[in-house]
Amino acid sequence: MQHKKIFTVFVLVFCGIFLCSTMTVMAAEKEPRILLKVPMAYPSALPGLGTTIIWMSERIELLSNNTIKIKIFEPGALVPAFEMLDAVSAGKVNACYGVSGYWQGKFPAASFFTAVPFGPEATEYLAWIYYGNGMKLWQEMYDEGGMNVKALLCGVLPPETSGWYLKEMKSIEDFKGLPIRFFGHGGKALQKIGASVTQIPGGEIFAALEKKAIEASEFSLPAIDTKLGFYKIAKYNYFPGWHQQATLFELLINKDVWNSMSERQRMLIETLSMASTLNTIAQTESEQYQIMRDNETKHGVKNMYWSDDMLAKFKAAWEEVAEEEAAKDAFFKKVWDDLQSFRSEYQIWKDYGFLPRPKPSAK
Repeated sequence: MQHKKIFTVFVLVFCGIFLCSTMTVMAAEKEPRILLKVPMAYPSALPGLGTTIIWMSERIELLSNNTIKIKIFEPGALVPAFEMLDAVSAGKVNACYGVSGYWQGKFPAASFFTAVPFGPEATEYLAWIYYGNGMKLWQEMYDEGGMNVKALLCGVLPPETSGWYLKEMKSIEDFKGLPIRFFGHGGKALQKIGASVTQIPGGEIFAALEKKAIEASEFSLPAIDTKLGFYKIAKYNYFPGWHQQATLFELLINKDVWNSMSERQRMLIETLSMASTLNTIAQTESEQYQIMRDNETKHGVKNMYWSDDMLAKFKAAWEEVAEEEAAKDAFFKKVWDDLQSFRSEYQIWKDYGFLPRPKPSAK
């Protein structure tokens, strides 16, 4: 009798699993078939920058029961990087992958959803995005700006370097007139100090350094910068990356396409985007230390750390920029105030929850 009961339970469980599986397949058969053509802002070979959306694309077809496929296009192959937002909004392409900071000229607050000078590290940043008002404000920026897009966080990187320099930077005066490539609001802060800041694509930085059209540049993490060969020309690599303590990436999907998906498909994309974000931070955190050692021992690079005085001047310049931008743009102020409020509340946890981290001696 006991064996019969066990057998009966087994049959019922098996039938339940079979039924759920059948219902999932039937549901998938009724769902729209979606092909997301995704132009990228960065080459797929760059770890973190490009590999994030690749990781997602390799899994979504199977997990969606073949109802969603992502086709990746290398930078410039389908749409120029700085035109991707408008192209997705207009439906010329149905998705894109890059950073919101590229639209800073259109939306001054956009860089808050990429990186913040002296801003939160990855875990605090994700807390604000997912459980504070960050994601809500991110979408609101596009909605109020008339952009027909759905925004998704799809990747986060650890701190960047503070840039590669042809010469040692001994004082803040060395920035006066310095031609430098620098991203976002960090670049505006350096302009306050007197630097001559430009924004050029990553693929053009090496040639610009080689020709001395610029004498310094930041771009990304040590592992990424090294792939681009900056160490061959600039031997001073400065830390910490005060302008980008963490970097967020976005997947934009045309809102009409997003709304055409089933609830299950939308949930799948949201969940995979979160999984891709976790994978990216784990991957990129694992790669930097060996690159930094190799740069020193094999390439003659000096890993430098800004003095407290230099960091204080960078921070003062950024706070001046933030104050000016907030006075000019109401939405910038709204996001800035919200982020500051969140960080103020978070501070007690930061102060008590984490060990202090001694820094290397300034060189």
